[in-house]
Amino acid sequence: MPRTEEFPMLVAQEGPLKGLRWPVSHTIVLGRESTCDVVIADRQVSRFHARLTPTAEGVMLEDLGSKNGTQHNGNPLSAPVILQDGDVVQISFVQEFLFFTSDATMPLMDGTGKPGRLVMDHKSRRVWVNQQQVSPPLSAQQFKLLWLLYENGGQVISRADLVAAVWGEEQAAGVSDQALDALIRRLRDRLGTLDPKHQYIDTVRGHGVRLDNPPV
Repeated sequence: MPRTEEFPMLVAQEGPLKGLRWPVSHTIVLGRESTCDVVIADRQVSRFHARLTPTAEGVMLEDLGSKNGTQHNGNPLSAPVILQDGDVVQISFVQEFLFFTSDATMPLMDGTGKPGRLVMDHKSRRVWVNQQQVSPPLSAQQFKLLWLLYENGGQVISRADLVAAVWGEEQAAGVSDQALDALIRRLRDRLGTLDPKHQYIDTVRGHGVRLDNPPV
């Protein structure tokens, strides 16, 4: 039997199915009807709302004449489209999904090469916590700080190195401890909205800051 990670993957983000995922190994119908492959139990969702179909060109997304529509990367879907890696699909603004061309393309590793609950993709500047995408995206400064911690896989990074990475070497001398502390606090708050039971950014007094990224 083929392994599921060889198939494209549909991963639920914001909405009632948050955190669930489905390999797109066959045609998948999304809708409110209990016989659908992906059931979204909300009155705003049509009984048979949208369909994903594997084709020779890739996975095709089409709306099935739904009442409230299907969104593809923020735009109303008016005709079938072949999904690309990282595309966002929204069903009637009730449930958001991320599409990956295969499970292997999903960013699943932390900076140490081990699975972690916090995952970052530097190219797209996206961050996931507990398989949920951080939305809206982190600010540029928040992302730079978190990326340095993430890239170093749990090692303690000095405050001076953090300031240099976020503000740049030339401006680092003028950045106060209070400014760095405020940035760290805001970043903790953003991550905490998706995983309030764990504090990912640890302050090691007298040494610096590290990322505590627990396993999946």
